[in-house]
Amino acid sequence: MSDPRIHRAAAVGFEAAVERYERGRPSYPHDAVSVLVRAVGIGPGRDVVELGAGTGKFTELIAATGARIVAVEPVAGMREALTRACPTVEVVDGTAEQIPLPDASADAVVVAQAFHWFAGELALPEIHRVLRPQGGLGLIWNIRDEASDWSERLTKIFDRLSGAGDPRYHHMRWREVFEATDRFGPLHHQVAYHVHQVTPDEFLDRVLSVSYVASAPETDRERVVAEVAELLESDPELRGRDRIVMPYRTDVYWCVRR
Repeated sequence: MSDPRIHRAAAVGFEAAVERYERGRPSYPHDAVSVLVRAVGIGPGRDVVELGAGTGKFTELIAATGARIVAVEPVAGMREALTRACPTVEVVDGTAEQIPLPDASADAVVVAQAFHWFAGELALPEIHRVLRPQGGLGLIWNIRDEASDWSERLTKIFDRLSGAGDPRYHHMRWREVFEATDRFGPLHHQVAYHVHQVTPDEFLDRVLSVSYVASAPETDRERVVAEVAELLESDPELRGRDRIVMPYRTDVYWCVRR
C-alpha cells in the first residue's frame, strides 16, 4: 500500500528501488556542494534539516561539515538505508508538508533531488516555520545530460511510463511557489558539471531507480529492461564497455527566509 502523504510514484517506486537507487544514482560534485554549504551557512554548531533525504547521498556530504543534521524522510526503506549510511545523523519519519520539528529550530533547510515532489504551497510555509530568521533554504538536483544520442534514446525508453501530471524537475512548475511568496528572498541559481562512471549493471540500476519505472507494472519494467539491454548492445558508444560515462549537470538554488 502506498503512503497517502506522498505521491504514489514516489511512495511505491522509491520503496521498491532502494538498493537500485544506491547503486545507480550519482553523488553530487564537490563544487556544487560547496556552493550550497556556503550559501545557506552549513557548518559546526549549525542546525540543519534535510527534507526528502532519501538514502543519504547528499546527507553524508554535509554531515562532514560538523553541522547538527535532522534528516526527514517518509519512505521506510529509504530511512533504513539512510541510517546505515549516516549513523551520526538523526533520521525521522515525516514530510515537507508536515515537518515534525518545532518552530524556528533550524538555521538551514536543504532538499536534494526532491523539491519537485513536494506540494510547494504547503511545504514552503512549513519550511519558513522551522527556519530561524535569515535562515537559508538550499535546493540541489543532479540532471542527466542528454546531449548524446544514446542518452536521448534512454530517456524515450522510460519517459513513456511517466503520467502527464507526474512531478518532474524539468517542468519547472516547482518554481511557481517561490515566485508567488513573500516569505523568502530571491531564488539564486548556480550550475556545476560532472560525470558518473557506471558498469552496465549500474546503468540499468539507474534506469530502474526512476520512481515511475520502479512503480510501474512488472510487464512494463520488463520491457524497459529489454530495451535498455538492446541499447547497450547496439549503440557504438555503449557496446562492449565495462564502464559507461554518464554526464550530469547539477543545479543549485538557494534563498533566504524573510
